[in-house]
Amino acid sequence: MNLIRAFTEHPASVGETYTEHLANAVCFGTRMMLAGIACLVHGVLPFLFVRTGSRAITELNGRLIARQPVQPVQPVQPVRPIRPVRQDVASDPRLPL
Repeated sequence: MNLIRAFTEHPASVGETYTEHLANAVCFGTRMMLAGIACLVHGVLPFLFVRTGSRAITELNGRLIARQPVQPVQPVQPVRPIRPVRQDVASDPRLPL
């Protein structure tokens, strides 16, 4: 593999230059490490950093989703019933359908 390609192939696949990808990865990694430390402290002192870890996960997940290119939606094929429902059973008000 070409050395330059090794550094640029993945960033290009997510629509970034090497420098942009480096900056984003450093920001994500720093946020994850700080949230991890907060989780460790929370484990010892449960009254501290009660929501810090879950908030960090939610924030980072939202940022990751926002960065992804929109994929075209594949049409869903309708599902046929395995067998027809008998009308006398389907209209019985005693059955919780």
